[in-house]
Amino acid sequence: MATNRYMDVHDGFVGVTKEQLAEAHAADLAIEGEEGVHFEQAWLDPESGKVFCLSTGPSKEAVMRIHERAGHPTAEVYELSIEV
Repeated sequence: MATNRYMDVHDGFVGVTKEQLAEAHAADLAIEGEEGVHFEQAWLDPESGKVFCLSTGPSKEAVMRIHERAGHPTAEVYELSIEV
């Protein structure tokens, strides 16, 4: 099974703390293996409420399913197919 790299974006995290971001990331990590996904890192801009997650996995849909099951769904998932 091919593994691709993805960046996804979440909205609505205004004022979230580093600890709260870590909790949300841990919720993904707890179940990511069920879809063959691995969330490498997450970044937060608490002023805009945006969260960015870097992951690897078999498909955008697999990434979306894990995020939805972990309680923070997003449809904004991008495959990072070109790197320089």
